[in-house]
Amino acid sequence: MSNSKIKVGIIGAAGYTAGELLRILLDHPDATIAFAHSSSNAGAPVWKVHADLAGDTDLIFSDRMPEEPDVLFLCSGHGKSKSFLAGAGLSGKVKIIDLSTDFRIKGEGNDFVYGLPELNKAEIAGADKVANPGCFATAIQLALLPLAKEGLLQDEVHINAITGSTGAGQEQTLTSHFSWRQNNISIYKPFQHQHLAEIGQSLRQLQPGFDKNLNFIPVRGNFARGIFASVYTRSDLNENELSDLFNGYYEEAAFTVVTPENPSLKQVVNTNKCILHVEKHGDKILMVSAIDNLLKGASGQAVQNMNLMFGLSEGAGLRLKAIAF
Repeated sequence: MSNSKIKVGIIGAAGYTAGELLRILLDHPDATIAFAHSSSNAGAPVWKVHADLAGDTDLIFSDRMPEEPDVLFLCSGHGKSKSFLAGAGLSGKVKIIDLSTDFRIKGEGNDFVYGLPELNKAEIAGADKVANPGCFATAIQLALLPLAKEGLLQDEVHINAITGSTGAGQEQTLTSHFSWRQNNISIYKPFQHQHLAEIGQSLRQLQPGFDKNLNFIPVRGNFARGIFASVYTRSDLNENELSDLFNGYYEEAAFTVVTPENPSLKQVVNTNKCILHVEKHGDKILMVSAIDNLLKGASGQAVQNMNLMFGLSEGAGLRLKAIAF
């Protein structure tokens, strides 16, 4: 990597994930923001939408790409990345990191690498196009990858995971506005959440014969950000064997931490960490996984992928302090 900074472009720059990208990249030692694209906010200062950036940047939203960046983050809604790339006319020199669902599932003509560093670190480092994982998918996969790596997923997996309101995006809906969400929880998309496809894809990458059900109950939480997932399945391993397995798998992971203490959500909010805890109950193992849905579940992981793609330190710009109290 040369001494010149990476030029970054952001498409769909007015949403929550783009706001987190801007916050990280403004202080990134090796990157500079070339433009923030938002057709609906063109000409307005970025801080008018992302109020936490007031005083931090004079960047103005643009409705065009004034130049080709070194890397382009796609933060538009799901289903929009494919159409954008089809009409953008980008040269092959631009690296792409897509934060939508459009390229996460492998198939004919899809040359994107699935961007979970704890699974595909070497492939990401050599990639020009990366599909950033979903937020629920990140938390749940990190709880299960060590077992899949050793072929130890032998039974159905049961998952209950609660997410903050920012996971629904910035556009106000019935289930995201304050009056409905406050002092309230609800289940949605039980057993059929869209992230199940990418979770299953990753588990079969490590354990090709895995064909058991992933019984996932997603829950809307009455807080703004974070995911707290409880995952359990049957296993013959004892607690010491589980500890060795998980600590060994994540020994070199930059942001995934295995802890002997049962974690809380505030340990990860505002960070790019995943904190994992594993314990044995009879013939079951319980895995607790906590992340910030906007950081390790979206924008922080996207910057982590950018760092790998450009040969930077994996943690560059991402050593963020948790809001622990």
